Amino acid sequence: MPPPVRTFQSRVLLIVKVVLQWLNVANLFTLARLAAVPFAVRAILLGQHGRALVIVLAAGLSDTVDGAIARRFGMTTSVGAYLDPIVDKIFLSAVYISLAMISSVPWWLVIEIFTRDFLILAFSGLAMVFLRMRRFPPSIWGKASTFLQILCALLIMIGNAFPDTAAARWSGVLIWPVALLTGFSGVHYLWRGLRSPGSHSPAPIDGRTGAGVV
Repeated sequence: MPPPVRTFQSRVLLIVKVVLQWLNVANLFTLARLAAVPFAVRAILLGQHGRALVIVLAAGLSDTVDGAIARRFGMTTSVGAYLDPIVDKIFLSAVYISLAMISSVPWWLVIEIFTRDFLILAFSGLAMVFLRMRRFPPSIWGKASTFLQILCALLIMIGNAFPDTAAARWSGVLIWPVALLTGFSGVHYLWRGLRSPGSHSPAPIDGRTGAGVV
């Protein structure tokens, strides 16, 4: 039986090794994006719309950069595959809540977005427990919904920062398309899962598999 001290050192070294495996440059970009969330929220709530816009654009750029780095240098990890979409969802949700608090977007839209995400997470959890499903690939409608939500938030933030631009005049136009596509994508995702409840790895609609923002 090895001495307790050596066992403790082995466990510490194992933990350090595991941490270093996923704490690469790409995942550090993701963590930096998560750390930027409170700064973006604070800037929006204080009416510092130019600063808020810069933070959000920088976060979007980091999202592109960390994905490119992970693919180019083989830094993809299972932790990063799950952490990246979660951080993206947290950032987008925080931005929408902040915009609703300053009356830039209606609260009912924020509630709809959160309700959709909650129902999808609840369904995914039930499917994992009772149907032993492990893959929940994003649908094309889910991706389109997320893209439209991001575009809408950006236009609203640009309009807040530069009130005399076309973005200010067009920012409110996307509210209803976002609402409709958000609702439809949620219903479609649930319908797709219920259509083949016995499938362990449902066929992706968009040709991809794995975790992702839906």
